[in-house]
Amino acid sequence: MTMTTTQRILDLAAAAPTAHGEDLVLLLHEANELYQEGLRDLHQQVSERLAGLATADLMFAAETASMPCDASQDHAEVVLLLTLVEWEMTPAALAYTAMAEGAARRGVCLIPEE
Repeated sequence: MTMTTTQRILDLAAAAPTAHGEDLVLLLHEANELYQEGLRDLHQQVSERLAGLATADLMFAAETASMPCDASQDHAEVVLLLTLVEWEMTPAALAYTAMAEGAARRGVCLIPEE
């Protein structure tokens, strides 16, 4: 059986509360990689789905979804904004966000301190 990105992120998020230190960092790192992979895959799907729409129509859709746009943004940028709106509501993105927030409350994140 092949595990999907969403399934793996959910598994990592479930394991995170009992992980500590370097183990938690490793879980976050893997989940982040999967998050980025899922976002890239969805971006490709959304790009294909919205390829024929005018930029003005896409901007209206983005603004309707509470993702502000401005006239300087091109078609590709607005498609990316719409992808982000859609992605952030997926179980994978929600689980990753909860995982990262929980780890941050425990003082662990992927951004190195300077």
